[in-house]
Amino acid sequence: MTPCELLICAEDAMVNSYSPYSGFSVGAALITADGRVYKGCNIENSAFSPTICAERTAFFKAISEGENDFEAIAIVGKYKNGEYKRLCYPCGVCRQVMKEFCGGDFKIILGDGKGEYEVHTLSELLPGGFDLRKE
Repeated sequence: MTPCELLICAEDAMVNSYSPYSGFSVGAALITADGRVYKGCNIENSAFSPTICAERTAFFKAISEGENDFEAIAIVGKYKNGEYKRLCYPCGVCRQVMKEFCGGDFKIILGDGKGEYEVHTLSELLPGGFDLRKE
C-alpha cells in the first residue's frame, strides 16, 4: 500500500472522530506486515484524561486482535472549520506506545489532506524513548 493510500484510510477514520471539546479531528491508519489496516480516530471525554488519540486507538485495536508486526502508520488532522493541519505529529504518549510495539525504523506518515506528506521514522521522532526491556 502506498503512503497516499494509507493516508486516505486515515482520512476515512477521521470521519468517526468524537472531538466536541477541542474541535480537532484526527484519523490514523496502521498497516501490518501482512497488509492489514487498522483505523483509529481520536475520542474525547469531558473529564479529559480518558481521552484517547487516533494513533493509540489504531494500535490498541490491532493488538487486541493479535497483531504485533507493524510497518507504518499514517496520520491526518483537521480543524472544526474543515481546514487540515499542515502536518499532525503524534503526541509524546503515542510515540511511546509506538516504541513499545515497533522498532526504530517504523514509518510515521504525516499528511496534509492535500496529497502532500512527510515520512519519518520512530527513531527520528522519539530518540532515546523509555524502555524497561533488558538489552
